[in-house]
Amino acid sequence: MEVFQESDTSAIIMMLPAFGKHAHPVMGYCYLFGVTPMKLKAKKLRLLLEELKRLFDAESFSFEKRRYAISQAGIAEALDIMVKRDFTSTLKNHNYLKQVMMDISEREGKMASRVAETNLRAREDGLRSGVRPEGDEIPPEAKAEIERIFGPGKVLR
Repeated sequence: MEVFQESDTSAIIMMLPAFGKHAHPVMGYCYLFGVTPMKLKAKKLRLLLEELKRLFDAESFSFEKRRYAISQAGIAEALDIMVKRDFTSTLKNHNYLKQVMMDISEREGKMASRVAETNLRAREDGLRSGVRPEGDEIPPEAKAEIERIFGPGKVLR
């Protein structure tokens, strides 16, 4: 039993740097599951950290048969919200966290959509005014087709 506790403890110590600047909210969230005293609950803490590491690596999660994309900063924000909530008992699963992350994920998706639309409009305005964006090369097949139709030397770039 002692050997397993030592391997769990060393796995926990080795895993913490993977969370980087988000290690404190991650540990705070894990404590909501009642992982103290660590001598008795090291395996539970290791399993929680492994689940959270998979979440951070994937930057997505599933909830109610739907897949959500979320940034690592969004996950950390959700963990921070969870740590600051006042729970009367220990948590049994990640469903509360997933509900918080769902809202953050939808907010991030809307923001990304707005940024993409703004960039698209700026690009369209530039193309309408005749300004070709940098790095916007004409594919070789299109160049060959333009030269075939209009003659050599008629390609813009």
